[in-house]
Amino acid sequence: MRVIRVGTRKSQLARIQTDTVVATLKTLYPGVQFETIAMSTTGDKILDTALSKIGEKSLFTKELENALEKNEVDLVVHSLKDVPTVLPPGFTIGAICKRENPCDAVVFHPKFIGKTLETLPEKSAVGTSSLRRVAQLQRKFPHLEFKSICSPQRGNLNTRLRKLDELQEFSAIILAVAGLQRMGWHNRVGQILHPEECMYAVGQGALAVEVRAKDQDILDLVSVLHDPETLLRCIAERAFLRHLELYLTGGVWSLDGSDSMQETMQASIQVPPVQMVQRMTHSWLASLPATFQEEPS
Repeated sequence: MRVIRVGTRKSQLARIQTDTVVATLKTLYPGVQFETIAMSTTGDKILDTALSKIGEKSLFTKELENALEKNEVDLVVHSLKDVPTVLPPGFTIGAICKRENPCDAVVFHPKFIGKTLETLPEKSAVGTSSLRRVAQLQRKFPHLEFKSICSPQRGNLNTRLRKLDELQEFSAIILAVAGLQRMGWHNRVGQILHPEECMYAVGQGALAVEVRAKDQDILDLVSVLHDPETLLRCIAERAFLRHLELYLTGGVWSLDGSDSMQETMQASIQVPPVQMVQRMTHSWLASLPATFQEEPS
């Protein structure tokens, strides 16, 4: 019997997600044996720093991709929102599975059950490690204080919910609806934030199966997992994200090259309408000395 090795993170949620994919494959390929191999990633190990400050895009994928490259596993299952828009050479997404609810959810401290973000008391602390959520929700709910969740709160869902309930630090925390549903914790969803209140992350709620691009047999095997609607939506979202990602690398070297410092920075930008770009260009040109001015092409 052929053995297919499936890589996954060690967290309970990741195992549940991977087990769902493996169960489907077992049903479709009863003559194949699937072995799950779990491992820790950088994002699982660094719990005392906000994700946005670690400075690494592949926080939850690098170790899995290393195993894939070394042929220690044949495919890996990711939360699509954790997968960078540009994969390392030689890898490809072989399948995007049917998406769960992509929205964010508010989980309230027991003493605030029945509340909403709108009705929480003034200056209530709401926990999230997502800059995306903070930026949108701070504008929508200015009476609240949104704080980063770092150690010991950041970690698996079990840890975050237990700390929310036991400590008085947060009145609520923001989590993905899909994760709570997959863990069977539907009853902890106190409020669902629809896109009008907080736009969800690119790919949130969808699972991706990453494989080696050269392994056509594995590609054929997992391609049956594709959900057409989810695939089209997530391709559009990831294309949008990739268009907005901006990287700048700079460095300083000593004259003999023996010492150096190099840093890569990433930022997200909003591209202004064409008319605005034209006005900005003409304004900039008008400010130049006459000898430098020329008609823009």
